Amino acid sequence: MTRWQVLKLVWNTVNLSTVAGVVVGLIGRARFSRGPRGLFYATGYKLKFPVAGAFTIGNMILTKHDRAYFEARPVLVRHEERHSWQYFCLFGLPMLPLYVLGVVWSFLRTGCPASRNPFERLASLKDGNYDEKPVRPLGQILSQTFRRS
Repeated sequence: MTRWQVLKLVWNTVNLSTVAGVVVGLIGRARFSRGPRGLFYATGYKLKFPVAGAFTIGNMILTKHDRAYFEARPVLVRHEERHSWQYFCLFGLPMLPLYVLGVVWSFLRTGCPASRNPFERLASLKDGNYDEKPVRPLGQILSQTFRRS
């Protein structure tokens, strides 16, 4: 590991974001293992939320899949690693409500939770296996959303 990766590992532990990732993994009955570059994996995550192939809290990357899922997807691991740097830069847990705001903003603009989410864009939409959706008028998104209800 580089010095920066060690610093991120320590800071994301001190700022409680990785600790929160462990707690979420325990609640989701995941199995824990070491990943590359100071990351950890929580595999076999059992909860249905969030709906994602993988998600990151601190230095913990969680997934419902087994470890081979990450080994076959090094680009996805890099994407999730970028999220771990976002926790580092935002002093840990403030990342969670800010990320939710990013999801809401993106959904309101595109109907997609990732396309205009600044956190997903900074982590690379392509690397996270997201398609970029075009921005649509807010009224169109809201009318489609409420028509479905």
